Amino acid sequence: MAWLEVFRTAARLGSFTAAGDTLGYTQSAISRQISTLEAELGATLFDRLPRGVRLTEHGRALLPHADALLDRLDSTQRDLAALTELTEGRLRVGAFATANAALVPGALAAFRAAHPRISVSLTEELSAALLDHLHSGDLDLAVVAAYPGHVFDRDLFDLRHLVDDPVFVALPPDHRFAGRSDVRLAELADENWIASSRRVEDTLLSASAAGGFLPRVEYVVGGWTSKLGLVSAGLGPTLIPSLAAPSARRDIALVALHPDDTPVRHVHTVTRRGRAVPPAVTAFLGHLATSATRVGYPLPHN
Repeated sequence: MAWLEVFRTAARLGSFTAAGDTLGYTQSAISRQISTLEAELGATLFDRLPRGVRLTEHGRALLPHADALLDRLDSTQRDLAALTELTEGRLRVGAFATANAALVPGALAAFRAAHPRISVSLTEELSAALLDHLHSGDLDLAVVAAYPGHVFDRDLFDLRHLVDDPVFVALPPDHRFAGRSDVRLAELADENWIASSRRVEDTLLSASAAGGFLPRVEYVVGGWTSKLGLVSAGLGPTLIPSLAAPSARRDIALVALHPDDTPVRHVHTVTRRGRAVPPAVTAFLGHLATSATRVGYPLPHN
């Protein structure tokens, strides 16, 4: 491509000397590069005249092709620069539900403000499904949660710890434990629990069940609005992660769960190992880290 640029400049100026002055080469360097190009193509491109040069028939045939190739290269370089400079491109993020309460939205808002021309998509799934999407190439980045001891496939994924996510108990405002600093699950053994499934293993209570606590799930609802509405009505407690707590309604009491009763979830960002991290992902990781410091652990309200 460098030879073609030398050829095009010499053709336009009609002089190897003038082409050298324009491109920063000596006249002899221009002459050598043209000779090398001619040898490569098997054709004489210029007639060497006493004063300057003139395109041969082969040279005139090559010139429009050289223009097209160099213009295409210039366009390619601009497109690649746009990806690096985040003026074009895409970002495909996946996150679990409670990360989408405050953590991810804060990062997305900051990213969009900084890079408005990047196309952004957000997928909400359980953490296991997000890893499948990441592995298949449908996502650039996943935000997942796991309890201590969970093993990720380090041959497939690169993990970065983002924030810890302790669990609170959401109680009716007039509950006898509403004013406590923390509560033991055993103290709530006789309560009618609210959860997303009667299978405790599929809920936030799963880690507690592994420790021997088996709650009685009376009401099964999926969304946080429904769960907290039932809590507010005095129908029972539910567990709520700290990441979702900032969006909790004010007519319930949030009480910290005793640390011996359930481990703290760890939230990670995950990218695919062995693949170059796009500039948009690198930029978004920075916004996620900032958002994580702002979300923090909310103070229970009661």
